[in-house]
Amino acid sequence: MIGIIRHGITPWNQEGRFQGHRDVPLAEEGILQAQALARRLNTEPWDVIVSSDLMRAKQTAEIVAEQLGIETVLVDERLREISGGLLDGTTESERVAKWGNDWYNMELGLESEASCRNRGSACLEELADRYAGKRVLVVSHGTLLGYTLNGLLPKDEERGHLLNTSLTKLIKKNDGWACELYNCTKHLDA
Repeated sequence: MIGIIRHGITPWNQEGRFQGHRDVPLAEEGILQAQALARRLNTEPWDVIVSSDLMRAKQTAEIVAEQLGIETVLVDERLREISGGLLDGTTESERVAKWGNDWYNMELGLESEASCRNRGSACLEELADRYAGKRVLVVSHGTLLGYTLNGLLPKDEERGHLLNTSLTKLIKKNDGWACELYNCTKHLDA
């Protein structure tokens, strides 16, 4: 089983800024979210934690690892958020002011959905093979995980954007992947 986690909230999430590859830390609220998730995950057996190399994901993974007694957080750069190019660090209103309402259709260095999905999928496939029979947590980013899940799972119009510190559980089967739990944040309600 692979447990997919989106990192805790950051100041830039709160401001509506495109984070991309920028190395933004967790906000205080994000730390509290990660702690709540860690308490929840402590009721289940987990063997390995793999994280994006960006600070917000690593901080989330380290908080979870400490609670679970897992000594090492493995890092894989393929789990980095989509590269935003010139969009990194900007808000929607800043993008409109700088490039106009049609900014999304301009060539601003944004990584393609296919590139993002392919590296995320390759990473999860490799982790599933390497740690077959183990329970693996993967801490990454909303857009990368969304594109990756859209590539691995059958299309589902009900599947929304992943929430901060949400847990999604995947099982690799002979004929593909199955989703046991999607975008669950019940730990934030406690």
